[in-house]
Amino acid sequence: MIRAALLMEAHLVGFVFGEEERRALEDELAVDFSSAATAVSALDDPAEIELLLMGWGAEAPSAADFDAMPRLRAIVHWGGGFATADEAARRGIALASAKAANAVPVAEFTLAMITLAAKDVFWAARRYASEQRFLDREAEYGHTGLGGARVGIVGASAVGELVIRGLRDRDIAVAVYDPTLSVQRAAVLDVELIDDLIALAAGSRILSIHAPQIPRTIGMVSAAVLAALPDGATVVNTARGAIVDQDALVAELAAGRLRAVLDVTEPDPLPPGHPLFSLPNVFLTPHLAGSMGTELRTLGAVATAEALRFAHGEAFAHPIA
Repeated sequence: MIRAALLMEAHLVGFVFGEEERRALEDELAVDFSSAATAVSALDDPAEIELLLMGWGAEAPSAADFDAMPRLRAIVHWGGGFATADEAARRGIALASAKAANAVPVAEFTLAMITLAAKDVFWAARRYASEQRFLDREAEYGHTGLGGARVGIVGASAVGELVIRGLRDRDIAVAVYDPTLSVQRAAVLDVELIDDLIALAAGSRILSIHAPQIPRTIGMVSAAVLAALPDGATVVNTARGAIVDQDALVAELAAGRLRAVLDVTEPDPLPPGHPLFSLPNVFLTPHLAGSMGTELRTLGAVATAEALRFAHGEAFAHPIA
């Protein structure tokens, strides 16, 4: 029997793996669900491990960790990728993840936030509670709604593509900045491909961020990009806080020129007293967009299916390229 181990936060096991998944993994891969650990050095007998089921909270295996697991042939990450995936691939270790499944709730959350922001829901709700009077929707909010607006997407990632499809299904104009997106793929997605981020911002009433956090994307939504957004535009970020020049964003928000819907910040969480907590034109959530609660079971089901494919000698359905 193939020997598998859990590299993840132990308290998440019950959220991620249901009874059916546990039985299958125990029966076919001898997974011990009571021995989950966050570091390879804390796993039982690493030298015998052939498959790692990896998840949130785990330390990315180091070169020394890989050396300590000479029989390791595959890693299935139920959350996404990990920092040393390239090293694993270089050693011929097969990789898979549930990233595509995790993208779904993020995209659903983002589409909801874009819709509500476009309708001024967050700001009208605060005004209603403050003024406690009838608000004439047409007279006071006649500019709201997504009709005729263009949404700018930064990054046609797995989440970005789902958001694009959700918007295009509603016939909403979408423009995209992503240096890795081909003209052919943009045509399939039915979006306008723009090769200048400042130009994208200048024509977008809502700017939604979906790029990965890698060295070249840190701070890419710069002060210049934010300054190019039209007055009253909204920045939606469900990706990573470091992609945005947060100081520049706070300055724009404090001036009252822009609005923001932020599920991520830098740092995450913010320190107490940070201005983003109190600015009236910010809707701030505590990193809720990704899979949580009952949604984690979907990730566990995908990871279990991948682990069983490996056990049966089949190719992964969701390989990490």
